[in-house]
Amino acid sequence: MQSLDEYDKKLLQLVQENNKMTTQELGDLVNLSGSAVQRRLTRLRENKIIEADISIISPSVIGLTITCVVDIILEDGNSKALEKFKASMRKCNEVMQCYFVTGTYDFVIIVNAENMQHYESFAKKWLMDNPNVKHFYTHVIMDKVKVGYNVTI
Repeated sequence: MQSLDEYDKKLLQLVQENNKMTTQELGDLVNLSGSAVQRRLTRLRENKIIEADISIISPSVIGLTITCVVDIILEDGNSKALEKFKASMRKCNEVMQCYFVTGTYDFVIIVNAENMQHYESFAKKWLMDNPNVKHFYTHVIMDKVKVGYNVTI
């Protein structure tokens, strides 16, 4: 991994908090010129240190009022079955995140749904009707205590 200097670290911290600041605003905060900030940000993006610049939409604003964490155990854990399940989760609009994990479960997914009927429809189509899903356990989120992607640098 590429070594990050103090300017890089400060810039990364700032853009995690607000990536809409201009390069000049960032430069003023870290004591660099706007062009120097632009060169650094370009390098950080090219080297995949900054993976993405995105806007996060509140699910509830677009009618997705339920979030669930689902633990999944597959019937068959061979590489072909794992890749097939991963591919199916990538195609599913309700799945916001999917993790292949160690331990008791094979996968943990985060699902957004409009309501319980919508979640039930999702579960039937993607989990119950999948012959390789042995068991799944659903946890309905009651309160999002902390959600984020900021990395402490």
